[in-house]
Amino acid sequence: MTVNLEVADGVGTIRLDRPPMNALDIATQDRLKEVAEEATRREDVRAVVVYGGEKVFAAGADIKEMQAMDHTAMVLRARALQDAFTAVARIPKPVVAAVTGYALGGGCELALCADYRIAGENAKLGQPEILLGLIPGAGGTQRLARLVGPSRAKDLIFTGRMVKADEALTLGLVDRVVPADEVYTQAHAWAAKLAQGPALALRAAKESVDTGLETDIDTGLAVERNWFAGLFATADREIGMRSFVEEGPGKATFV
Repeated sequence: MTVNLEVADGVGTIRLDRPPMNALDIATQDRLKEVAEEATRREDVRAVVVYGGEKVFAAGADIKEMQAMDHTAMVLRARALQDAFTAVARIPKPVVAAVTGYALGGGCELALCADYRIAGENAKLGQPEILLGLIPGAGGTQRLARLVGPSRAKDLIFTGRMVKADEALTLGLVDRVVPADEVYTQAHAWAAKLAQGPALALRAAKESVDTGLETDIDTGLAVERNWFAGLFATADREIGMRSFVEEGPGKATFV
């Protein structure tokens, strides 16, 4: 399998495994969607790490495969391409991308689907589609602009240039830069900590933030309001508040 889901201690690792560069061909895209949907369904998965291995995250689409496709073929394929990445973005649990080496084109777009990005000092990210006479097609024009702002997104998309980890951190394209050999360990630690949190409240927080970014503030506030009130019906809310009152903050064990 080119994409696998490995689960331990509440953390599911979505592992890309298509050597040497984890090129995202059609079969890998389809498998990515299957694995993301599995991570969504499984109750033993409470947080997710997306990881390409020690040397490379994902170097982008399979260019040779795309070169053989004409307009009609891509019209028929483009929605499935986007759906695979959207399945990752809509996992209703905390998701962190552990980025080593190249994360280009579709690889960068995959990292954009995570809630948080930890990059190695050797990471290089970019959207080089313009150099092929194309634009990003797996969400890059939308998620990148929402993350770093329109002018910075346009600079990266218009030029197709790669940015190293330190510049990616300055741009807000990644959230933390660590030594390359610590990327997965730190990403897993981030996920493992959240895997111990209140699952429904984390889902509510993610949906509220993501929905608010995609709509007007009144609609976003309505989503927040409904989730906020609804969480008062959960056992985790009772546990969290009782623990806070009796023991102080940060000591609750959620169910």
